[in-house]
Amino acid sequence: MADTPAPSIDPASQPKPGQVSFDLDRTLSSVVFVHTKIPDNAYTASTLGPERAGHGVVIGNDGLILTIGYLVIEAESIWILDADGGVVEAHLVGYDQVTGFGLVQVLGRLQQPIMEIGSSAALQPGDPVIIAGHGGRQGAVSAEVVTKREFAGYWEYLLDEAIFTAPPHPFWGGAALVDSNGRLGGIGSLFVQHSPSDGDPFDGNMIVPIDILEPVLDDLTKYGCSQQAPRPWLGVITAEAEGKVVVAALANGGPAEQADLRVGDLVVGVGGAPIDGLAAMFRNIWALGDAGIDVPLTVYRDGDALSIDVHSADRGDFLISPRLH
Repeated sequence: MADTPAPSIDPASQPKPGQVSFDLDRTLSSVVFVHTKIPDNAYTASTLGPERAGHGVVIGNDGLILTIGYLVIEAESIWILDADGGVVEAHLVGYDQVTGFGLVQVLGRLQQPIMEIGSSAALQPGDPVIIAGHGGRQGAVSAEVVTKREFAGYWEYLLDEAIFTAPPHPFWGGAALVDSNGRLGGIGSLFVQHSPSDGDPFDGNMIVPIDILEPVLDDLTKYGCSQQAPRPWLGVITAEAEGKVVVAALANGGPAEQADLRVGDLVVGVGGAPIDGLAAMFRNIWALGDAGIDVPLTVYRDGDALSIDVHSADRGDFLISPRLH
Protein backbone atom coordinates (compact mmCIF):
# COMPACT_ATOMS: atom_id res chain seq x y z
CA MET A 1 0.00 0.00 0.00
CA ALA A 2 1.27 3.48 -0.89
CA ASP A 3 2.27 5.90 1.82
CA THR A 4 -0.43 8.31 2.84
CA PRO A 5 -0.13 11.73 1.22
CA ALA A 6 1.27 14.72 3.04
CA PRO A 7 -1.15 17.47 2.01
CA SER A 8 0.89 20.27 3.63
CA ILE A 9 -2.09 22.02 5.14
CA ASP A 10 -1.22 25.28 6.88
CA PRO A 11 -1.76 24.76 10.63
CA ALA A 12 -3.65 28.06 10.68
CA SER A 13 -6.21 26.54 8.29
CA GLN A 14 -6.71 23.39 10.33
CA PRO A 15 -9.88 23.17 12.46
CA LYS A 16 -9.62 23.56 16.22
CA PRO A 17 -11.82 21.80 18.82
CA GLY A 18 -12.93 25.10 20.34
CA GLN A 19 -14.32 26.26 17.01
CA VAL A 20 -17.00 23.55 16.78
CA SER A 21 -19.80 22.22 18.96
CA PHE A 22 -19.14 18.52 18.28
CA ASP A 23 -16.32 16.08 19.13
CA LEU A 24 -13.92 17.14 16.39
CA ASP A 25 -11.34 14.38 16.76
CA ARG A 26 -13.93 11.61 16.90
CA THR A 27 -15.71 12.97 13.83
CA LEU A 28 -12.52 13.33 11.81
CA SER A 29 -11.49 9.78 12.72
CA SER A 30 -14.37 8.57 10.52
CA VAL A 31 -12.34 9.60 7.46
CA VAL A 32 -10.05 6.88 6.10
CA PHE A 33 -7.35 6.70 3.43
CA VAL A 34 -8.29 4.76 0.27
CA HIS A 35 -5.68 3.22 -2.01
CA THR A 36 -6.64 1.29 -5.14
CA LYS A 37 -4.93 -0.57 -7.96
CA ILE A 38 -6.52 -0.90 -11.37
CA PRO A 39 -5.50 -3.37 -14.10
CA ASP A 40 -3.42 -1.89 -16.89
CA ASN A 41 -6.02 -3.02 -19.43
CA ALA A 42 -8.89 -1.32 -17.61
CA TYR A 43 -10.83 1.19 -19.68
CA THR A 44 -10.18 4.02 -17.20
CA ALA A 45 -6.50 3.21 -16.59
CA SER A 46 -5.21 5.56 -19.28
CA THR A 47 -7.22 8.54 -18.05
CA LEU A 48 -7.45 8.01 -14.28
CA GLY A 49 -4.29 5.98 -13.79
CA PRO A 50 -3.62 2.39 -12.70
CA GLU A 51 -3.02 3.42 -9.08
CA ARG A 52 -5.22 5.88 -7.21
CA ALA A 53 -5.40 7.32 -3.72
CA GLY A 54 -7.77 9.53 -1.78
CA HIS A 55 -10.18 9.40 1.10
CA GLY A 56 -13.42 7.77 2.19
CA VAL A 57 -15.93 8.18 5.00
CA VAL A 58 -17.25 5.40 7.20
CA ILE A 59 -21.05 5.56 6.99
CA GLY A 60 -22.07 2.08 8.17
CA ASN A 61 -21.38 -0.05 11.24
CA ASP A 62 -20.52 -2.94 8.91
CA GLY A 63 -17.51 -1.08 7.51
CA LEU A 64 -19.34 0.56 4.62
CA ILE A 65 -17.31 3.47 3.25
CA LEU A 66 -18.47 6.22 0.92
CA THR A 67 -15.96 7.76 -1.46
CA ILE A 68 -15.76 9.40 -4.86
CA GLY A 69 -16.27 6.93 -7.67
CA TYR A 70 -13.20 7.69 -9.75
CA LEU A 71 -10.98 6.27 -7.00
CA VAL A 72 -12.57 2.82 -7.10
CA ILE A 73 -14.05 2.24 -10.56
CA GLU A 74 -12.54 -0.93 -12.11
CA ALA A 75 -10.37 -1.50 -9.02
CA GLU A 76 -8.89 -4.97 -8.63
CA SER A 77 -7.59 -4.25 -5.11
CA ILE A 78 -8.66 -1.74 -2.48
CA TRP A 79 -6.87 -1.04 0.80
CA ILE A 80 -8.07 1.12 3.65
CA LEU A 81 -5.87 2.88 6.21
CA ASP A 82 -7.82 3.84 9.32
CA ALA A 83 -7.21 6.66 11.79
CA ASP A 84 -5.11 4.38 14.04
CA GLY A 85 -2.75 3.34 11.24
CA GLY A 86 -4.34 -0.06 10.71
CA VAL A 87 -4.55 -1.42 7.16
CA VAL A 88 -7.46 -3.58 5.99
CA GLU A 89 -8.48 -4.88 2.59
CA ALA A 90 -11.82 -3.84 1.11
CA HIS A 91 -13.95 -4.69 -1.90
CA LEU A 92 -16.03 -2.60 -4.25
CA VAL A 93 -19.70 -2.58 -3.31
CA GLY A 94 -21.05 -0.21 -5.94
CA TYR A 95 -20.41 2.66 -8.28
CA ASP A 96 -22.97 5.11 -9.63
CA GLN A 97 -22.17 7.01 -12.79
CA VAL A 98 -24.98 9.53 -12.33
CA THR A 99 -24.01 10.75 -8.85
CA GLY A 100 -20.31 9.92 -9.04
CA PHE A 101 -20.36 8.11 -5.69
CA GLY A 102 -18.52 4.88 -4.95
CA LEU A 103 -19.07 2.47 -2.07
CA VAL A 104 -16.56 0.02 -0.63
CA GLN A 105 -16.70 -2.34 2.33
CA VAL A 106 -13.84 -3.58 4.44
CA LEU A 107 -13.20 -7.32 4.60
CA GLY A 108 -11.92 -7.22 8.16
CA ARG A 109 -12.61 -5.30 11.35
CA LEU A 110 -12.74 -1.51 11.28
CA GLN A 111 -12.88 0.28 14.60
CA GLN A 112 -13.60 3.77 13.27
CA PRO A 113 -16.87 5.47 14.26
CA ILE A 114 -19.42 6.18 11.55
CA MET A 115 -20.10 9.73 10.45
CA GLU A 116 -23.77 10.64 10.59
CA ILE A 117 -25.22 11.72 7.26
CA GLY A 118 -26.53 15.27 7.25
CA SER A 119 -28.37 17.42 4.70
CA SER A 120 -26.66 19.18 1.82
CA ALA A 121 -29.89 21.07 1.12
CA ALA A 122 -29.53 22.79 4.49
CA LEU A 123 -26.11 24.20 3.60
CA GLN A 124 -26.08 27.84 2.51
CA PRO A 125 -23.39 30.15 1.14
CA GLY A 126 -21.33 31.50 4.01
CA ASP A 127 -21.85 28.45 6.22
CA PRO A 128 -18.68 27.22 7.93
CA VAL A 129 -17.65 23.66 7.03
CA ILE A 130 -14.64 21.39 7.35
CA ILE A 131 -13.18 19.60 4.34
CA ALA A 132 -11.65 16.55 5.98
CA GLY A 133 -9.16 14.11 4.54
CA HIS A 134 -7.54 11.23 6.38
CA GLY A 135 -5.18 12.30 9.14
CA GLY A 136 -7.36 13.99 11.72
CA ARG A 137 -6.97 17.73 12.22
CA GLN A 138 -3.71 17.75 10.24
CA GLY A 139 -5.59 16.43 7.21
CA ALA A 140 -8.51 18.86 7.43
CA VAL A 141 -9.20 22.42 6.28
CA SER A 142 -11.59 24.93 7.82
CA ALA A 143 -13.60 26.33 4.91
CA GLU A 144 -16.95 27.80 4.00
CA VAL A 145 -19.61 27.26 1.39
CA VAL A 146 -19.04 29.84 -1.33
CA THR A 147 -21.88 28.94 -3.65
CA LYS A 148 -24.23 26.17 -4.73
CA ARG A 149 -24.94 25.87 -8.43
CA GLU A 150 -25.22 23.59 -11.41
CA PHE A 151 -22.07 21.77 -12.48
CA ALA A 152 -21.46 20.14 -15.85
CA GLY A 153 -18.40 17.90 -16.16
CA TYR A 154 -16.70 17.32 -19.49
CA TRP A 155 -16.91 13.52 -18.96
CA GLU A 156 -20.73 13.49 -19.50
CA TYR A 157 -21.63 14.30 -15.90
CA LEU A 158 -24.10 16.78 -14.47
CA LEU A 159 -25.11 17.90 -10.99
CA ASP A 160 -28.17 20.11 -10.59
CA GLU A 161 -26.69 21.72 -7.48
CA ALA A 162 -23.06 21.09 -6.61
CA ILE A 163 -21.44 22.64 -3.54
CA PHE A 164 -18.39 24.87 -3.94
CA THR A 165 -16.16 25.55 -0.95
CA ALA A 166 -13.04 27.60 -0.27
CA PRO A 167 -10.21 27.58 0.58
CA PRO A 168 -9.42 24.34 -1.27
CA HIS A 169 -8.24 21.12 0.31
CA PRO A 170 -4.95 20.18 -1.42
CA PHE A 171 -5.87 16.46 -1.58
CA TRP A 172 -9.59 16.58 -2.17
CA GLY A 173 -10.62 13.27 -3.75
CA GLY A 174 -13.12 11.53 -1.46
CA ALA A 175 -12.70 14.07 1.35
CA ALA A 176 -15.66 14.67 3.65
CA LEU A 177 -17.56 17.93 3.85
CA VAL A 178 -18.41 18.12 7.55
CA ASP A 179 -21.15 20.57 8.46
CA SER A 180 -21.41 22.66 11.64
CA ASN A 181 -23.19 19.76 13.40
CA GLY A 182 -20.44 17.26 12.63
CA ARG A 183 -22.48 15.54 9.91
CA LEU A 184 -21.54 14.51 6.40
CA GLY A 185 -22.73 17.04 3.83
CA GLY A 186 -20.90 15.84 0.73
CA ILE A 187 -17.87 14.17 -0.81
CA GLY A 188 -14.95 16.01 -2.41
CA SER A 189 -14.61 15.61 -6.16
CA LEU A 190 -12.53 18.36 -7.78
CA PHE A 191 -10.23 21.32 -7.39
CA VAL A 192 -11.79 24.29 -9.19
CA GLN A 193 -10.75 27.76 -10.21
CA HIS A 194 -14.10 29.48 -10.31
CA SER A 195 -14.81 32.89 -11.84
CA PRO A 196 -18.50 33.60 -11.18
CA SER A 197 -20.22 36.35 -13.12
CA ASP A 198 -21.68 37.77 -9.91
CA GLY A 199 -18.71 37.59 -7.56
CA ASP A 200 -14.97 37.42 -7.06
CA PRO A 201 -12.97 34.52 -8.52
CA PHE A 202 -11.77 31.87 -6.08
CA ASP A 203 -9.89 28.60 -5.83
CA GLY A 204 -11.84 25.89 -4.11
CA ASN A 205 -13.33 22.41 -4.19
CA MET A 206 -16.39 21.03 -5.92
CA ILE A 207 -18.31 18.80 -3.53
CA VAL A 208 -20.89 16.20 -4.55
CA PRO A 209 -23.94 16.83 -2.30
CA ILE A 210 -24.85 14.02 0.08
CA ASP A 211 -28.61 14.30 -0.55
CA ILE A 212 -28.29 12.53 -3.92
CA LEU A 213 -26.92 9.40 -2.22
CA GLU A 214 -30.13 8.26 -0.53
CA PRO A 215 -32.13 7.56 -3.74
CA VAL A 216 -29.43 5.17 -5.02
CA LEU A 217 -27.97 3.78 -1.78
CA ASP A 218 -30.22 0.73 -1.56
CA ASP A 219 -29.54 -0.24 -5.19
CA LEU A 220 -25.79 0.23 -4.75
CA THR A 221 -25.61 -1.98 -1.68
CA LYS A 222 -27.87 -4.69 -3.16
CA TYR A 223 -26.90 -4.73 -6.83
CA GLY A 224 -23.70 -2.72 -7.17
CA CYS A 225 -25.30 -0.11 -9.41
CA SER A 226 -28.51 1.84 -9.86
CA GLN A 227 -31.41 -0.15 -11.24
CA GLN A 228 -32.52 2.82 -13.30
CA ALA A 229 -31.99 2.36 -17.03
CA PRO A 230 -28.51 3.66 -17.94
CA ARG A 231 -28.23 6.98 -19.71
CA PRO A 232 -26.94 7.14 -23.28
CA TRP A 233 -23.16 7.55 -23.26
CA LEU A 234 -21.25 8.95 -26.23
CA GLY A 235 -17.66 8.69 -25.05
CA VAL A 236 -16.85 12.28 -25.86
CA ILE A 237 -14.81 14.76 -23.85
CA THR A 238 -16.11 18.28 -24.39
CA ALA A 239 -15.09 21.77 -23.38
CA GLU A 240 -17.33 24.82 -23.03
CA ALA A 241 -16.42 28.43 -23.69
CA GLU A 242 -18.94 31.27 -23.87
CA GLY A 243 -21.80 28.84 -24.38
CA LYS A 244 -20.06 26.95 -27.19
CA VAL A 245 -19.30 23.24 -26.91
CA VAL A 246 -16.25 21.83 -28.64
CA VAL A 247 -15.03 18.24 -28.85
CA ALA A 248 -11.72 18.06 -26.96
CA ALA A 249 -11.09 14.30 -26.99
CA LEU A 250 -12.76 10.99 -27.76
CA ALA A 251 -12.87 7.80 -25.71
CA ASN A 252 -10.92 5.09 -27.49
CA GLY A 253 -13.38 2.87 -29.34
CA GLY A 254 -16.35 4.75 -27.89
CA PRO A 255 -19.58 5.58 -29.72
CA ALA A 256 -18.53 9.10 -30.75
CA GLU A 257 -15.25 7.89 -32.23
CA GLN A 258 -17.06 5.14 -34.12
CA ALA A 259 -19.48 7.72 -35.52
CA ASP A 260 -16.53 9.80 -36.82
CA LEU A 261 -17.02 12.71 -34.47
CA ARG A 262 -13.68 14.52 -34.44
CA VAL A 263 -11.61 16.62 -32.09
CA GLY A 264 -12.32 20.27 -32.87
CA ASP A 265 -15.92 19.71 -33.94
CA LEU A 266 -18.26 22.38 -32.58
CA VAL A 267 -21.48 20.82 -31.27
CA VAL A 268 -24.38 23.20 -31.81
CA GLY A 269 -27.46 21.00 -31.65
CA VAL A 270 -28.94 17.75 -30.31
CA GLY A 271 -31.97 16.18 -31.99
CA GLY A 272 -32.49 19.31 -34.05
CA ALA A 273 -32.63 21.58 -31.00
CA PRO A 274 -29.87 24.18 -30.47
CA ILE A 275 -27.75 24.00 -27.33
CA ASP A 276 -25.99 26.76 -25.41
CA GLY A 277 -23.60 24.82 -23.19
CA LEU A 278 -22.61 21.47 -21.72
CA ALA A 279 -25.57 21.19 -19.35
CA ALA A 280 -28.05 21.75 -22.17
CA MET A 281 -26.25 19.23 -24.38
CA PHE A 282 -26.31 16.52 -21.71
CA ARG A 283 -29.95 17.10 -20.77
CA ASN A 284 -31.03 17.03 -24.42
CA ILE A 285 -29.13 13.79 -25.04
CA TRP A 286 -30.50 12.08 -21.94
CA ALA A 287 -34.05 13.22 -22.76
CA LEU A 288 -33.94 11.20 -25.99
CA GLY A 289 -34.10 7.87 -24.16
CA ASP A 290 -31.93 5.20 -22.60
CA ALA A 291 -28.51 3.89 -23.55
CA GLY A 292 -28.50 2.36 -27.02
CA ILE A 293 -30.51 5.04 -28.78
CA ASP A 294 -29.16 7.01 -31.72
CA VAL A 295 -28.24 10.58 -30.79
CA PRO A 296 -28.46 13.03 -33.72
CA LEU A 297 -25.88 15.79 -33.35
CA THR A 298 -25.43 18.94 -35.40
CA VAL A 299 -21.80 20.01 -35.59
CA TYR A 300 -19.71 22.58 -37.39
CA ARG A 301 -16.49 21.30 -38.94
CA ASP A 302 -14.23 23.50 -41.04
CA GLY A 303 -17.11 25.94 -41.53
CA ASP A 304 -19.59 23.31 -42.70
CA ALA A 305 -22.69 22.13 -40.82
CA LEU A 306 -22.86 18.33 -40.50
CA SER A 307 -25.44 15.93 -39.10
CA ILE A 308 -23.87 13.00 -37.25
CA ASP A 309 -25.84 10.19 -35.63
CA VAL A 310 -24.01 8.62 -32.67
CA HIS A 311 -25.23 5.18 -31.60
CA SER A 312 -25.01 5.60 -27.83
CA ALA A 313 -23.89 2.92 -25.38
CA ASP A 314 -24.06 1.96 -21.74
CA ARG A 315 -20.77 3.14 -20.28
CA GLY A 316 -20.77 0.09 -18.01
CA ASP A 317 -20.28 -2.15 -21.03
CA PHE A 318 -16.79 -0.70 -21.47
CA LEU A 319 -15.66 -1.39 -17.89
CA ILE A 320 -13.92 -4.56 -16.79
CA SER A 321 -15.27 -6.85 -14.07
CA PRO A 322 -16.93 -6.16 -11.75
CA ARG A 323 -19.28 -4.65 -14.34
CA LEU A 324 -21.01 -1.66 -12.77
CA HIS A 325 -23.00 1.17 -14.36
